[in-house]
Amino acid sequence: MSNPVLVCALRRINAFEALADALKGLTQCGEKPRKSGSLLHVVMAVTPEVTFRQAVLFFTEMDFVTGKTCFYQITATFSLYGPRTRTPLTKSLCFSYLAAERQRCHAESLFSFLQTGAHTLCTVLLIKPGAWSRSLARILRKLDLEKFTVVGMKHVNLEPDVALGLLSSEVKQDPAVVEAHCTYLTSGTALVLCLQRPNAVKKLVDLLGPEDPKLAQALDPFLWRAQYGVSTVQNGFYGSKSYQIAVRDMKLFFPEGLCCAECQTLEEEEV
Repeated sequence: MSNPVLVCALRRINAFEALADALKGLTQCGEKPRKSGSLLHVVMAVTPEVTFRQAVLFFTEMDFVTGKTCFYQITATFSLYGPRTRTPLTKSLCFSYLAAERQRCHAESLFSFLQTGAHTLCTVLLIKPGAWSRSLARILRKLDLEKFTVVGMKHVNLEPDVALGLLSSEVKQDPAVVEAHCTYLTSGTALVLCLQRPNAVKKLVDLLGPEDPKLAQALDPFLWRAQYGVSTVQNGFYGSKSYQIAVRDMKLFFPEGLCCAECQTLEEEEV
């Protein structure tokens, strides 16, 4: 008779990629996943469709819930199987702290989340001084082709402290680079857009490409920084790199609100 196994349903941004990297880490530590023996054997769902099919084998609608706090703590999606069988060996386990207080706390059904698909989100695109005045029509056309809706737009003259806040932690490690970025960002008028579409944050990050236009050019000449950037400082665009940063940027640049239909995610974040 086989030993019991553990089945987990975990959640985060880029869940599949993050879990694959974690499993590689186990291999590097010498705890190599195997089909038999006493070492850890892992079977991972590799697509959202497979995830949903496996989840319904183990979890019920009442079990498979999470709250806002758990959303940022849970990391990926996978299942574990016994060492000598492809048949799941365990009943459902619920890791959400909401399980004991389900009647008193609001909980989101992850079954419904998986069935619904990508949520409509907002992100912020800042077109740096000089870039938007030459190429605004083309940029707006590209946004339209990528199914983005412009729900906010304004010209801004960035203050030094605001420009500094847009820089990544890696850039801030070099004072000379920080000065170069801040000098350029405050040298003229920038155009800030708030954009809305399903999976908006990741989509925009993917379109912009790496911060270095030369690297972007080497990866894909159609990346936006490859087309409009000339250096790591004058690379054409700033884009929110995560949903949390996008919320921060929306509140920073559009405190008066956005011109869009009511959206649950915006209401939750008080944008």
